[in-house]
Amino acid sequence: MASTASISRPRFRCFDPTNSYTATPDHPRYFSASPPTSSPSTVNDRSSGSMAISDNSEPKIATGPGGYVLEDVPHLVDYIPDLPTYPNPLQDNPSYSVVKQYFVNADDTVAQKIVVHKDSPRGTHFRRSGPRQKVYFESNDVDACIVTCGGLCPGLNTVIREIVCGLYHMYGVKRILGIEGGYRGFYARNTIPLTPKVVNDIHKRGGTILGTSRGGHVTSKIVDSIQDRGINQVYVIGGDGTQKGASVIFEEIRRRGLKVVVAGIPKTIDNDIPVIDRSFGFDTAVEEAQRAINAAHVEAESVENGIGFVKLMGRYSGFIAMYATLASRDVDCCLIPESPFYLEGPGGLYEYIERRLKENGHLVIVMAEGAGQELLPESMNQQDASGNKLLQDVGLWLSQNIRDHFLKQRNITINLKYIDPTYMIRAIPSNASDNVYCTLLAHSAIHGAMAGYTGFTVGPVNGRHAYIPFRRVTEKQNKVVITDRMWARLLSSTNQPSFLDLKKVEAIKKEEKEEETKAQLIVGENHTEATSASIPKK
Repeated sequence: MASTASISRPRFRCFDPTNSYTATPDHPRYFSASPPTSSPSTVNDRSSGSMAISDNSEPKIATGPGGYVLEDVPHLVDYIPDLPTYPNPLQDNPSYSVVKQYFVNADDTVAQKIVVHKDSPRGTHFRRSGPRQKVYFESNDVDACIVTCGGLCPGLNTVIREIVCGLYHMYGVKRILGIEGGYRGFYARNTIPLTPKVVNDIHKRGGTILGTSRGGHVTSKIVDSIQDRGINQVYVIGGDGTQKGASVIFEEIRRRGLKVVVAGIPKTIDNDIPVIDRSFGFDTAVEEAQRAINAAHVEAESVENGIGFVKLMGRYSGFIAMYATLASRDVDCCLIPESPFYLEGPGGLYEYIERRLKENGHLVIVMAEGAGQELLPESMNQQDASGNKLLQDVGLWLSQNIRDHFLKQRNITINLKYIDPTYMIRAIPSNASDNVYCTLLAHSAIHGAMAGYTGFTVGPVNGRHAYIPFRRVTEKQNKVVITDRMWARLLSSTNQPSFLDLKKVEAIKKEEKEEETKAQLIVGENHTEATSASIPKK
């Protein structure tokens, strides 16, 4: 957004770090907060100089003309008034001296939706990421830490490396700790001092040098450790469960009134985090999945009635399976959690397999791990330490059922090869595309932390990196829309049936249309409110 189109009459003041308070040379790293005397939803009382802790359950939103809505992220000055600011060290960095405009305009925001009609409201925006002219930390005063949580994903080491090197080379930060073993490492494990030399070549290795785990989230112990160690910047790398944990940590830090930034870098190999364009490691996973699909295709076409069966990652979202199928062009059937299917009867999976075997003599099936769970005779109600439901191996079950069906029902011997490359894909280093992407994510998080933003996660929205409130990336999961053009492209590529009757498709379309209309009405209300506020009173 251009500076000439600045927000008018915001409902919530959005603090501008480039035009803040006078710097004072000596200041405490932590500011103790007195418990609020009124309800938890009270905000800072600047007139009296006292501080009350605001409730983050209310989104930080500003509205402007034309239905403009900014979903902003918290800032340190929201609960610690009159913080000093300092010139950004980047202005003296020779690497940035050639950049035409290396500081982001204070009014720059990124639109969540860019395909609109001429009469559409301007809609939801997020604050654009990037370096600010003023920062809220002196380089020598920063004690940063990095933690990785959840499952493995290509690119974890790259993000760690780029956070360390970015802090060190761009902002002159020398004290950076790695927290071992996930969240529980804050109070149960040792730390690793991180320097550019230590992390120099870790991006060439898979996994995470810090180790990881699920669960282990005792918020009070984590924040106690942060406070005891003198940490004032926390970088959290993990999926939606990890980001929820980071949000709770931020709330406790704010309740205590600590000058500590919490910045999240979203990680999920399944690409199921909403709002952002894609998650890191996804491109690498799709590329590596090609190896398994190619092997399955070679095996299948080399024997009579050959079937290559590949199970890929995707607990609730079938993005890896869908994109790997589209990229391969050797796949005859792709099964994902979003698209229910059935086995027997007209239009069922067995009928389709038999037809393709008669036509081509072989078949390749790609299946996401979460697809077809409802077909299994017994469902598991167990959960892992992160609260994720433990899934049964539907791939093994279905492959055996395919063999049994054709042998017993059709008297046809099937040569089926089952391939599960899940852990091979998770454990590899990221490819070139993901390496570049991880660098941008790490730098966006660093710039935001130094500028005093907190309680946020970073990611590209329509190609531009932005700061996104934690709640937006944890409120739901990103899923394949089976009434969208991309799924239609897949069906056209594989020639498989949709396994849905027309009534089911129409019901899905109607539900999606209602959700879209509801969202437009909400934006329309904001539009009306903003427009009426901008009309001058007589």
